[in-house]
Amino acid sequence: MTAPPVSALVDLRTEVGAVRLANPIMTASGTSGHGAELNSYFALSDLGAVVVKSVSADAWPGNPAPRLYPLPGDAGMLNSVGLQNRGMADWLDTDLPKLARTGATVVVSIWGFSTDSYRRAAAAVAAARLSRRPGCERLVAVEANISCPNVEDRRSMFAHSCQGVSDAVGAAAEGLAGVVPLWVKLSPNVTDLPVMAGAALAAGADALTMINTVMGMAIDPGDGSFRLGGGGGGLSGPAVHPVAVRAVYECRSAHPTAPIIGVGGVTTGVDAAELIAAGADAVQVGTATFADPRAPARILSELGGWCATHGISNIRELKGRAHDRR
Repeated sequence: MTAPPVSALVDLRTEVGAVRLANPIMTASGTSGHGAELNSYFALSDLGAVVVKSVSADAWPGNPAPRLYPLPGDAGMLNSVGLQNRGMADWLDTDLPKLARTGATVVVSIWGFSTDSYRRAAAAVAAARLSRRPGCERLVAVEANISCPNVEDRRSMFAHSCQGVSDAVGAAAEGLAGVVPLWVKLSPNVTDLPVMAGAALAAGADALTMINTVMGMAIDPGDGSFRLGGGGGGLSGPAVHPVAVRAVYECRSAHPTAPIIGVGGVTTGVDAAELIAAGADAVQVGTATFADPRAPARILSELGGWCATHGISNIRELKGRAHDRR
């Protein structure tokens, strides 16, 4: 009789607030498509959840090409995709039912240029859930990506000020009306992230996702042109992992009871374990998926194996252990 894999001996079940997940590994918004694109590489139902690419109330074409710029070595990449999508109505009609049929647990990311856009996107999700539209039974949360340009404030980011955070989160919470939990994805490009996290929680966030990309730019010195069609972009991948670890650690210290999802440069099970030790309840895998579409499944297996070999029988034993050493 074949013995079960070592990772199977570890209880990986976790909770993000009221949302119970089979394990702490999810995809990160923007890196796994709008629906079931990755299901041909591994079973999406094996993950804790699939977080889809950000969807807005109305269709948006995104930024001009080129949209991706790989960095030298294994640092990661810059991207300026620009949140291209066909709008919430199309996503609910087309992508969600296909994704739900894989058995995946679904989190939909929303974004907008204005507070009204957040309100309308969230309200559309709430209405679909209440009317029991196909696929909505698999949808467990909404993640508001508030690191987006705000046309109400000269295209600055909602996530870069307490007032902006409060406005965007409040609008999303109003639209969602408590139908499913609201997670809020925060930007690292601020001077005091725990303060922004507090503003999000006060405005109605049920959980915090951190971090989004770090602002960056690449220029061809030969002719002075930008490497990305949109000029600047967002840095993601291994280079930002230490930034994400510190963000999770500091926000866990400042908000001990807040549900936290860690994301940023996760390429191995050890990276995921590090974010959980810093205080994350769950972890998202993003940029690694571009190089290896099976990365989320591999990292889940590696996390279970790492826990087993380090004497951890329940993932809760690992959560926040860095804070025990203060």
